[in-house]
Amino acid sequence: MDLHAFKQRILPVQNRLFRLATMFLRNREDAEDALQDVMLRLWSNRQQLDAYQSVEALAVQMTKNLCLDRLKAHARQKPVDNADLSSVASSQLSPYRQTELIDSASQMHRLIDELPDVQKLVLHLRDVEEYSFDEIEQITGLSLNSIRVNLSRARQRLRDGYLKVTNYETGH
Repeated sequence: MDLHAFKQRILPVQNRLFRLATMFLRNREDAEDALQDVMLRLWSNRQQLDAYQSVEALAVQMTKNLCLDRLKAHARQKPVDNADLSSVASSQLSPYRQTELIDSASQMHRLIDELPDVQKLVLHLRDVEEYSFDEIEQITGLSLNSIRVNLSRARQRLRDGYLKVTNYETGH
């Protein structure tokens, strides 16, 4: 694969890879480092990339594996990067509503962090990145049925956990 083909096939998925890395690592700088490592590995192995059916699926798999390896190696969880919540604070909502939205987003991040890695990955690929089930099957190596089960369980855990927190806080 030459430079032109690399730019056409790999660079367009960079933002997806960054969001995936951010979801796992919960830190912008760590996600940038992980993305840089993945891109470097892809570039270093560019001659073998034509052998893969989907280079995008390979890149997603590499990003996921690298992030999980880093989390295990450092045995740490960084706090949620609230940079994405700053847009809520700068909007024209009332301070009460801004606080409520930021708190809800933080609760969801916490609940997502508590999901098993497979559920977290499937949920992210399907609901955030909007991959098809076939693409998720190719990326993860899971069966279609397993993907559907993990997605359903992840959504149910998030729903139950969020309702439990919000009902507790409102006293219902």
